[in-house]
Amino acid sequence: MSYISKINPETTGEKEKKVIEEHLAQGYKFTNEKLTLLHNAEAFNAIEASSYALDRELQRLIGKRAGDFFEYAISEENDCLVCSTYFRKLLKENGIDFDTFEFTDKENLLISFGRALARDPKNVPEEIYAQLKEQFTEEEIVVITAMGVMMIANNYFNDILKVEA
Repeated sequence: MSYISKINPETTGEKEKKVIEEHLAQGYKFTNEKLTLLHNAEAFNAIEASSYALDRELQRLIGKRAGDFFEYAISEENDCLVCSTYFRKLLKENGIDFDTFEFTDKENLLISFGRALARDPKNVPEEIYAQLKEQFTEEEIVVITAMGVMMIANNYFNDILKVEA
């Protein structure tokens, strides 16, 4: 059971209602995580809105599919039920079984990097860094890493407050 209730969009504060309107206008849906974060608009913007902006940049640089694989690998390694369920559903809708799919070399590298970040961010193997520098620009590595940090933040938020999937 979640430690924090989900907000009621109809009775929440004006600042939060504005965030809801903007989010829906961009075509996004509301999840339990978002409805929990919306107890405070600044908390929502810091974690959720920033993640969306960074994810769009990640997709621009490396592609949606590669970005989704990277983010799913982090969520799976962190054992975040909310995020891994979301990505599993997304991948299934695109006909992808993560366990049997044949990834490209870049996708495998991103998956390895994502898992390493989630497992032990202070001890990512040097060979992964070397491969990243061969495959991506420094700008791309910065965006990939920043998105990884945001995914870990999302995972931790959900796990710490026991947000329901």
